[in-house]
Amino acid sequence: MALQEPVLTQRIPTPPFGDPADRKLIRHEQYVASGGYAALRKAMEHEPKEIIETVKISELRGRGGAGFPAGLKWSFLPPQDGEPRYLAINADESEPGTFKDRLLIDFDPHLLLEGIAICMHACQLDTAYIYIRGEYHHQAKVLEQAIAEAYDNKIFGPGTIMGKVNDRDPRCFVHRGAGAYICGEETGLLESLEGKRGWPRIKPPFPAVAGAFGRPTIINNVETLAAVVPIIMRGPDWFKSMGVKRPEGAPPTAPASYGPKLYGVSGHVNRPGVYEEELGIRLGDLIENYCGGMLNGKKFKAAVPGGISMGVLGTDQYDAVLDFEVGRKYACLGLGTAGVIVMDEDTDMVAMARNIARFFSHESCGQCTPCREGSGWIYKTLCRIEQGDGTTRDLDMLLELAGSMGAMPGTTICGLADGTNWAVRTILNKFWDEFESRVAKSSSVALPVLTH
Repeated sequence: MALQEPVLTQRIPTPPFGDPADRKLIRHEQYVASGGYAALRKAMEHEPKEIIETVKISELRGRGGAGFPAGLKWSFLPPQDGEPRYLAINADESEPGTFKDRLLIDFDPHLLLEGIAICMHACQLDTAYIYIRGEYHHQAKVLEQAIAEAYDNKIFGPGTIMGKVNDRDPRCFVHRGAGAYICGEETGLLESLEGKRGWPRIKPPFPAVAGAFGRPTIINNVETLAAVVPIIMRGPDWFKSMGVKRPEGAPPTAPASYGPKLYGVSGHVNRPGVYEEELGIRLGDLIENYCGGMLNGKKFKAAVPGGISMGVLGTDQYDAVLDFEVGRKYACLGLGTAGVIVMDEDTDMVAMARNIARFFSHESCGQCTPCREGSGWIYKTLCRIEQGDGTTRDLDMLLELAGSMGAMPGTTICGLADGTNWAVRTILNKFWDEFESRVAKSSSVALPVLTH
């Protein structure tokens, strides 16, 4: 079922509901005039635990990559003790192929700020940090301006609509990162936020118990918090009327794929961009109905469903359903950020795999041996294959390396190794013939006979 009206992009003209040429930055006055901050006022009429329960009932899943239920995460916080509690908003968006959060920040920043304020009330958090990637210079300025407007209009600061939280005036800040991919991982983000090197932390303890500065912290993605606003305004049943229901036979505790979703499409399509649709749109429909089809009339070859760490969908998976079950159904890691990268028939998959491995090798923080050494080894092997110096033994070695570094739970602190594994393994498995045609057949080597 197609989206009947824009939800997150209601103020951002986007095909098929509007012309991108009409986009403009929505300031506080225009935001309020179009219904903005009504959800916050509604939330303030309810107890914090009621807001958390509403978000839990909606089954909103995190839009930052992992898809963890947002309301469940909020419920993990320990009881208040009067000390500071934090909200960290992940606006790092450093997963290659992902640019959906940028759209919201560019044109409708108060939607994010309203979601932040609702979360702060629900979870009783007194300070929010929007952690934004260093390359988003313009977006950081837009957010600073919007936050200043929010302070002027009593959304944050003294005399706010939220009143005192933990006996403190609610505050919101922009914190700019330095462009490291690993800081998109939630605990790496916290380390960077504290002024340290962006190294992921061992868990437990989890951030909800001991996060920023050792205090309880909720970490949510930009799109996730933006989605909280219409849920509070229109109710969880309305939200669950969109998307894909729980798989048949699945227990009630199994997460579903409800609600609208921002899909950022790039690559070999005629009209790349960010489009809003219900979760569960077919890849082919997204390409044909929203992106104007394949660029220059070329044939479809492959697509990354949601950022390069998710792996690839093969040529025969053009009809893949883009929901949170995409990984289980189509042998990739998952939906991730829904940053879809489309590739045509002329794409060199060996070069693509090599480029992805180069990225992960460069961005590894270096703490974990499987990731640090494995990603570099994979990159060097793929370079050798691309240059024509590889053998079939190298292909077997690639699969063994990828599996060893990312398929064994508990061997690394964060998921970067898993991303490397799934990216390389899915490309190699789904395009084996292309790799095999680039290598020489390995010959058996006789071992020397030991004599005394």
